Amino acid sequence: MLHIGCHLSSSKGYLNMGETAASIGADTFQFFTRNPRGGAAKAIDPDDVKAFIAFAEKNNFAKIVAHAPYTLNPCSDKEATREFALSTMADDLARMEYTPGQLYNFHPGSHVGQGVDLGIELIAKQLNTVLKPDMTTKVLLETMAGKGSEIGRSFEELREIIDRVELKDKLGVCLDTCHVYDAGYDIVNNLDGVLDEFDRVIGLDRLNAVHINDSKNPFESHKDRHEKIGDGSLGFEALARIVNNPRLKDLTFILETPNELDGYAHEIRILREACKL
Repeated sequence: MLHIGCHLSSSKGYLNMGETAASIGADTFQFFTRNPRGGAAKAIDPDDVKAFIAFAEKNNFAKIVAHAPYTLNPCSDKEATREFALSTMADDLARMEYTPGQLYNFHPGSHVGQGVDLGIELIAKQLNTVLKPDMTTKVLLETMAGKGSEIGRSFEELREIIDRVELKDKLGVCLDTCHVYDAGYDIVNNLDGVLDEFDRVIGLDRLNAVHINDSKNPFESHKDRHEKIGDGSLGFEALARIVNNPRLKDLTFILETPNELDGYAHEIRILREACKL
């Protein structure tokens, strides 16, 4: 069964997100832990969380994905920015324990001219500070398109981060289809080859989620601009092959396409139908 959902607003709480997801044919969803540009997080209502957990169990939901704010940059050249990233991620991971066993995704960061090696060292340093043996959340490094000084544009860069993290069992990867295509991994014409390379470098056992997005830009453009399913350079057939791939079928798929709810409902329907072919 395809486990698929989309990014939803968390303003009305967990149960509302669950009910909204179910109303458009989804069995999972993604949400920002706080304002995507940073700032304080909204207080969690334990009763709301309890109601959501019961709803998710009743409706056979897959793991949900929390997304860190975009301003989180653990490898910034500014100490204040790194401290913000550290305190924000630590707070997010503490809050994630209200919904045990879920996924927390973040962009590894941009080294802003310091170099990839130092950037990787700083990212790993933060992860070694915030990851705890008793936490139930899996923290996901997202594959990036490679614009500017982004880290995570290659599987090798993500592997280097993982190698420097002590609690490796708390760490996974989220593969973004738009990002990897823009980064130069040809998942349109050579999906199995890309998955083989991922398995060789990182290990498919570390792949926990997929952001299923089309791209506004051509292959290896390093632009990172998402498009609606079937309207971009990847195309519907390639994205249908991804959700149908037996090595990916049990993962959580999240749409981050430029849509409103009715658009997400349409994309969920056509991708589910593609899985029945």
